[in-house]
Amino acid sequence: MAERWNWRNAARCRTDDADELFVTGAQQREAREFCRACPVRTECLAHALDEGVEFGVWGGMTERERRALLRSRPDVGSWHDLLTGARTAYYAGDPHEHSAHEPGSHEHSAHGLARAAELAVAERTAQRLHESA
Repeated sequence: MAERWNWRNAARCRTDDADELFVTGAQQREAREFCRACPVRTECLAHALDEGVEFGVWGGMTERERRALLRSRPDVGSWHDLLTGARTAYYAGDPHEHSAHEPGSHEHSAHGLARAAELAVAERTAQRLHESA
């Protein structure tokens, strides 16, 4: 059996002070920006959502944003599968997905769903944005 890759080894916060990701108020904005440059942001966010992590900024989302997202998408069984699958389809240029370069189209694509999750926007909100574009 192949050993599963541990995304934490590639996390940006692994070498920096991870305590800075467990902050409140305006400091959360800085923590979210720090996460945006992390190569494993999707895996981190999926872990926090799948495991119900209550505190800190994970994958660029605050605990409040993650709670709102979980409430808006109770149908998701595996955030890891959803988010990594959406990312893979987007970067593979899946012909069933919309082009990210078409104005307004990305909100409805798999990548758009992943992006919506990262921004704590429900899928239906992303679809409404697409329809109004």
